[in-house]
Amino acid sequence: MKTYKNLYPQICDFGNLVAAWRKARRGKRTTPAAAALEQALDVELVALQQELAAETYQPGPYRSFTVHEQKRRKISAAPFRDRVAHHALCNVIGPIYERKFIDDSFANRVGKGTHKALDRCTHFMRRYPYVLQCDVEQFFPAIDHAVLKAILARTIADRATLGLCGKIIDSGAGVLTDEYAMRYFAGDDLFAAVRPRGLPIGNLTSQFWANVYLNEMDQFVKRDLKCAAYVRYVDECLLFHNDIRQLHTWRQAVIERLAALRLTLHEGPAQPHPVTEGVSFLGFTVYPTHRRLRRHKAVHARRRFKRLVADYAAGALSLADLQSHVRGWVNHARFGDTWGLRRSILAAAPLPAPV
Repeated sequence: MKTYKNLYPQICDFGNLVAAWRKARRGKRTTPAAAALEQALDVELVALQQELAAETYQPGPYRSFTVHEQKRRKISAAPFRDRVAHHALCNVIGPIYERKFIDDSFANRVGKGTHKALDRCTHFMRRYPYVLQCDVEQFFPAIDHAVLKAILARTIADRATLGLCGKIIDSGAGVLTDEYAMRYFAGDDLFAAVRPRGLPIGNLTSQFWANVYLNEMDQFVKRDLKCAAYVRYVDECLLFHNDIRQLHTWRQAVIERLAALRLTLHEGPAQPHPVTEGVSFLGFTVYPTHRRLRRHKAVHARRRFKRLVADYAAGALSLADLQSHVRGWVNHARFGDTWGLRRSILAAAPLPAPV
């Protein structure tokens, strides 16, 4: 396996930090933290560069909040300065791992995304009669720090770069402790309960490392199981085959491989079935011939649109922002058979004149 050395000077390079800052500020320029850093940009970036170069950089505390959609999720945001460091790191090591990832991994990658994952799912549903759908229990809270660091060390042979990775990984320890229900694996003792685990949902590095972590699973499915039709988006994956018995065999193999990563499968829903029954994937119910938006997504869209219209009517939201929100949802929903739904939702709350 090829390893990479002398990466750290590239991470600390001032030009890389400027590029990282530009990425970190996208959509955030009006926030107080981003604006404050921009006001003293040269000073702040030089200070960050010096800390990184001296290996004295330490991540700051996270700001956490909870969102409620279909299920409750805890989001943890790193300080803006740390987000610049995250981008600087990913600018350098990201391309290394991008070459390792399989084509059919679609989350948090340039040129991929939910819509291409849905199209790939439809493509396979039209070619194979059976599907096995798998998703990981408590994925981000369950990611084991020691396992992740070992995976990184197989490719990165640079002490300082691994040290920076370790600091960022360790900074997330405990952030999602209350989100994780303990799972024990073969050979565990009582100390397994205190193993550092969990990556904060909201970090660029967390999204990137999630792909690095489950690339182990991807490679196993493609190389060992030799599954030709496979799609993964974050912790949801689909395996397709002509023989349902083969999918039952693969199901057990997936459970065992995930256990080696200290992860567990939602075993109940993970049952092979005919593709004609549909697959619940990325907010849609996908069939070989069409897609339907999941009911809870439609309900959420109706409620959200009414709130946006109310904010616009009260003068708390501009027409441009309202239109931007609506266009974003419509562009997503149009990837299913949702013409009637879109017309119904948009007609249900006509736009009043703002006060």
